[in-house]
Amino acid sequence: MLQPKRQLNLTQTSSIIIGQVIGSGIFINVPIVAHIAGSPFIAVLIWFLGGLIWIPQIMILAEMGTAYPDQGGPYHYIHKAGSPFLAFMYTWTAFLTSDTPTLTIIGLLAADALSYFFPSLIDPLQAKIFAAVMIIAFSALQYRSVKTGSNVQVFLTISKLLPLIAVILIGIFFLNSGNLSGFSVFQTAEGESINWGIITAGIAATVWAYAGFLNILYTAGEVKNPTKVLPKAMIGSVLFVMAAYILVSLFTSAIVPFNELIAVEEGKFINPFAYLPNISIYAGALFAVAVFISMLGVMNSSVITQPRLPFAMARDGLFFKTFGHLHPKFLTPDYSIIIQGIFAIVLFSIGDLGDLLGYFTLSYVLQNLLVYASIFSLRRKTDYKPVYKSPAWMFMAVFSVLVQLYLAYGTIMAFPLGGLLACITLILTGLPFYFYFQKRRKDGMVFQNTDEQ
Repeated sequence: MLQPKRQLNLTQTSSIIIGQVIGSGIFINVPIVAHIAGSPFIAVLIWFLGGLIWIPQIMILAEMGTAYPDQGGPYHYIHKAGSPFLAFMYTWTAFLTSDTPTLTIIGLLAADALSYFFPSLIDPLQAKIFAAVMIIAFSALQYRSVKTGSNVQVFLTISKLLPLIAVILIGIFFLNSGNLSGFSVFQTAEGESINWGIITAGIAATVWAYAGFLNILYTAGEVKNPTKVLPKAMIGSVLFVMAAYILVSLFTSAIVPFNELIAVEEGKFINPFAYLPNISIYAGALFAVAVFISMLGVMNSSVITQPRLPFAMARDGLFFKTFGHLHPKFLTPDYSIIIQGIFAIVLFSIGDLGDLLGYFTLSYVLQNLLVYASIFSLRRKTDYKPVYKSPAWMFMAVFSVLVQLYLAYGTIMAFPLGGLLACITLILTGLPFYFYFQKRRKDGMVFQNTDEQ
């Protein structure tokens, strides 16, 4: 049976992680978090806490990743922990309600960024057509070569960091602009004292911006020397992203008047360069290009990693056989890439961006809950021999599980009910499919080597 080739080095792996995490989230969620926080300093605190809670999670993921550095990482962790059912539900849920919708959301945000130059993209139908073309283009790129796709990712990741650096550097000169005066880290602009309800809803609103660290483990089977590269890439990336988000949140608030920042329509970008005196017309255009490049980076990295999850499960006979096909020449999960792209385009009919963000967030925290909980069982397995071991693993694991429950509560508070109900409904549709695949396995109809068919 054909197997993927290990081709991704530390630079490519880190670029995929950072490229998938830093994208639309920071540009679209800064005003959302600011609105929830009611103060730029409370918003900075929320971005700090939103990143801080990821550090124990990354350590747990890095440990499991070095124990089982295979394609479809989280699926294998849950399966090896003793629950094929939950492993199936994880993959089913990810495919329908978080991984594939990422492509849909990013496509719409890319169209929104380019609407600065092409106002016709404001029209929902034209925006969806443009987003669909993007999905098809990147699916075609990754269909042919993961190595070429990862090299493109290095370029896109470097390019997308430039506007973040510019916001930080320019924002330094706006610290005395008056936009930060009169605010406190202890009270909102309305004089309301900071409370855990505000913090909870705010942290939940950062999930989309911080999401994506785990997805590199879907592609662990294509990482060179994964027991060394994965921990370095994952831990280094989370610290880098956390610092970037804190600084961007602070300096965006220094540049943009707070009342205008929180007035940004949900699902729309905040463009801090548009508030620069004299050069706003040019800076706005440059920022629109930068946002678009950032969306390209997220799209590309998502198409690299996400199809590997259903691919791994299909090879175990727990998913549609077609998803387990590996291209005989390119050694990519070709059919899985194609089907994901098609479904992402279909999702344009689900609803607006606000619905999709809530749909994504609830799904994502439920999936993570399963992954982190699996370590309690894995630690008792004789074949569990991680090269990297998380310090104070029990505390880290319990904390990671509790964080997911906390975020699920915050998601219900922060996002529209329609998207959440759609998410739960799609999760439940996996039940009859699981029993169908289990019956096939019992009847001996396991995965055949379709690579040679």
